[in-house]
Amino acid sequence: MKRVIALALAALLAIAVFAGCGGNGGDAAKSVDLNKVMETINTANGLSLEKLDTADKLNRYYSIEEKDVKQFAAEMDKSNTDAPVEIVLVEANDADAAGRVETALTTRYNSILRTYNSYTPEKVSMVEACKVTKDGNFVTMIVADNAAAMLKTFQDSIK
Repeated sequence: MKRVIALALAALLAIAVFAGCGGNGGDAAKSVDLNKVMETINTANGLSLEKLDTADKLNRYYSIEEKDVKQFAAEMDKSNTDAPVEIVLVEANDADAAGRVETALTTRYNSILRTYNSYTPEKVSMVEACKVTKDGNFVTMIVADNAAAMLKTFQDSIK
């Protein structure tokens, strides 16, 4: 009888050990909702930007292919063409797709920098303080006055 109880307890302990190891570990970041992160950024910074809500718009403005994107949230201030504010948060499908998204957003960032140089040189230092970032399959481009704080909000959400 003692052997049966001992075997049963050993089996329960083995199951408990494997169950403890079965967590999502590094996949926790994959459950982030980028639209909610964007809402948090907007609320904290008092922004009211135009939402790019379709993959077609993401492709039109940023040359990002729909097949590369798992999810995204993107907004821009289209009313101010001389000094655009743009926030793009993308979760790519895999590392290769993240590289392509990073390249596309870097191209757009460089275009924005040229626009600021031409039309609003007094704001160039703000744009130069902004950047395109890649963290795993997450890629961002934030061009705004408070970009560092917005980026920190994003980075905190994917950890």
